[in-house]
Amino acid sequence: MKSIAIHLLGSLSAKAALCISVITLVSPGPTPAQLLNFSKQDLVDYTAQEPFDRLPDGRPKVPNDFLERARELSSEEIWAVLEQRGFHNQYADGFQILHPGKPMVGRAFTVQFMPLRPDIDEIARNKAKEHGVPRLTNQTAIDMLQPGDVLVVDIFGKKVNGTVVGDNLFYYVMKATNSGGLVVDGSIRDLNGISEIDMPAYFRAVDPTPIGNVMLTGINIPVRIGGVTVMPGDLVVGDREGVYFIPPQLVKEVLDRADEIHIHDEWTKKKFDEGKYKSSEIYSTPSDPKLLQEYQEYLKRRLEEIRKQRSPK
Repeated sequence: MKSIAIHLLGSLSAKAALCISVITLVSPGPTPAQLLNFSKQDLVDYTAQEPFDRLPDGRPKVPNDFLERARELSSEEIWAVLEQRGFHNQYADGFQILHPGKPMVGRAFTVQFMPLRPDIDEIARNKAKEHGVPRLTNQTAIDMLQPGDVLVVDIFGKKVNGTVVGDNLFYYVMKATNSGGLVVDGSIRDLNGISEIDMPAYFRAVDPTPIGNVMLTGINIPVRIGGVTVMPGDLVVGDREGVYFIPPQLVKEVLDRADEIHIHDEWTKKKFDEGKYKSSEIYSTPSDPKLLQEYQEYLKRRLEEIRKQRSPK
């Protein structure tokens, strides 16, 4: 693996290296145009706790059945587990939201842009040409997307010339990811056309200008979206409030805990419907031991039913 000659790392540790955007060129391999990213081994090292298989590019592959289950998640259900596990910076909001009633779920495919610096950009482009890639643009990353991905772009909140996609490229992202989704800490263009395409998207602004005065500095590296550090392969879950980025090692726990919360809410509303109890007698924990036992039996029965429904036929 060759590194572009702006190597800022020096003798820094690998952990400190995460804080610096370094452009690396990977020799051509089975995946076409895979140019600016962590090596596959870097991805393995920095996501070592994940329990799943991996995609060809090295990202954790949260299973498809988990992606489907995640479509039922609420922000509160995700928050409960992440807070308990000490992950306090996994939620970003303040976006304009396309199709707010349509949940967004997928695996993070991360892209980073920085403000254009001509000397650095020239070196990057020359290195890319040496490896058979004539241009470094937003489409370099877009052409690498796979089904189930959510394109997550850090373009430092840029509005003018920060438009990562217009309606044509948005349509391509939709087709390439099977409607996975888009999160842009920046802007988009052609909102009228984009709004007719059935894929969820989260963006900071809309602007008519094309993308420009930026340089592509990373693909599938850690990026910052709002106050969140996003890792390639994180489970991305968006609803009408905002977006969560869930570390793969916590996905199963989040989903299992969500089942319990759904059942708790289901039982609570049933008891309220009976009209016999004050809210404090039922919520959040039944005060009467007999009611508590009733709830625990209900929880056990419903969990068994849900798991049976999900088991292979």
